[in-house]
Amino acid sequence: MAFTTWFFLARFFRRTDKINEIRAAAVFVGESGFGPWQDQEIKAFIRAFVQRKCPVIPVLLPDAPQEPVLPVFLQGLMWVDFRLQNPEPMGQLMWGITGEKPGTTPIIQATAPKTDNLDSEKAIDYTRLRDLLAAKNWKEADKETYLVMIQAVGKKDGDHFTSDELLNFPCTDLRTIDGLWVKYSNRHFGFSVQKDIYLSVGGKADGKYYEKAWEKFGDRVGWRVNSRYWINYSYVTFDTSSPRGHLPALCKSLLGRFLFSRIKTCKV
Repeated sequence: MAFTTWFFLARFFRRTDKINEIRAAAVFVGESGFGPWQDQEIKAFIRAFVQRKCPVIPVLLPDAPQEPVLPVFLQGLMWVDFRLQNPEPMGQLMWGITGEKPGTTPIIQATAPKTDNLDSEKAIDYTRLRDLLAAKNWKEADKETYLVMIQAVGKKDGDHFTSDELLNFPCTDLRTIDGLWVKYSNRHFGFSVQKDIYLSVGGKADGKYYEKAWEKFGDRVGWRVNSRYWINYSYVTFDTSSPRGHLPALCKSLLGRFLFSRIKTCKV
């Protein structure tokens, strides 16, 4: 490198009114080390960053001296060494600047919208379900769907639904849950999607068991193999490559016909 030292966000250094807006600085050391450090203004800025407890990160470039001597006020700070491959230096640099360890920031925080209808008659918090669906995390969203629904009928994780609980499931909550699934899967998944498929193969949303229609429904949504065997939960496909209506898998039991009846009653 032709330079000796370069400062991250250096374009702000000539504008003293911007100094307090800088939240992190990196000092890059090349093949010539630090040099004479004749720019007293830059040294003063770095000291100010250290005093304000802003991150100041010494960065050793690939051609830096083997053992560069750091100025006194930079000694004791953590280095980022681009001469090494492990730990990965760019990730370490970003960690130092942002304070966020690589690979630990939940994607759903960046993707979750704040404008969805999350109404509930039972004071259920649907934020996590919304976030999981927004992140296309179908498997966890399927589990969360069971959890919020079992709470809505006044039970706990591990409990089972009864036919009466599904036939009387709160309409507001049913619309919220289904609306989130339909929206974030682009109408590929959702209870209302499953109900429409069930009706299209001869089923009726009256809570009664229509064997042939239920089998055809299982074939259409991918819950039966070779039109003979019903899959168990471990074989559910949590991906949009699965057939339309494959999720949520909550309806995979025969109790689903009661939920379809409630969907009709609630006009979902």
